[in-house]
This record gives sequence, C-alpha cells and structure tokens, in this order.
Amino acid sequence: MKKSVLTRYRVMAYVTGVLLILLTLGMIGKYVLELDGAADFTYVVSLAHGWLYVVYLVCAFDLGNKAKWPVGKQLWVLLAGTVPTAAFFVERRISRELEAKVSDGAAVAA
Repeated sequence: MKKSVLTRYRVMAYVTGVLLILLTLGMIGKYVLELDGAADFTYVVSLAHGWLYVVYLVCAFDLGNKAKWPVGKQLWVLLAGTVPTAAFFVERRISRELEAKVSDGAAVAA
C-alpha cells in the first residue's frame, strides 16, 4: 500500500473533523444562543462538510480496500466522520496501525 493513500485519508479525516466541530458550534450558536449570522455560518459549513464528507468516504473506502479490512472495521472508519471529534481518534488509531504496513511496503519495494 502506498503512503499517499494513507495521507489522503488522514487529510480528509482532519478536514471532516474540523468542519463537523465548526458545524456543531454553529448549531449551538444558531439554536441555543440565537446569535446573529449563525444561520448563514451553519449553512455554509454544512454544505462544505456534506460535500467533503463524500470525499472522506471515498478516501476511507479506498484505504480500507487496500488495507483489506473486514466490513465491520470499514464501516467503523466510514462513520467516524459523523460524530464530532471521532474522526481525530479513529484517524490516529488507523494511522498507527497502518504506518508499519506502509513502512514494510516501502522496504520491500526498495
């Protein structure tokens, strides 16, 4: 497995995680604090998160296929982008697990 597959996944996990936290804060501002401009902020962030979550799904699915994960693990990683902060924890765990495989693959190729 190439390192670029893991890097794409990691970038999208962070982007998705940050946008989901921003969306959560926007919703709190909109519905709980009733802040002016929170509705527009929430609208923009929700659009960005929605489209970039699709890119995250593609990257995570590609990583799962190349890592030959079972379906349950792949679903766990795919759903991590829907729970605020979960993407960060799942990304860290997956990265630690796959760093060895990426390093072994580079050593075998050399």
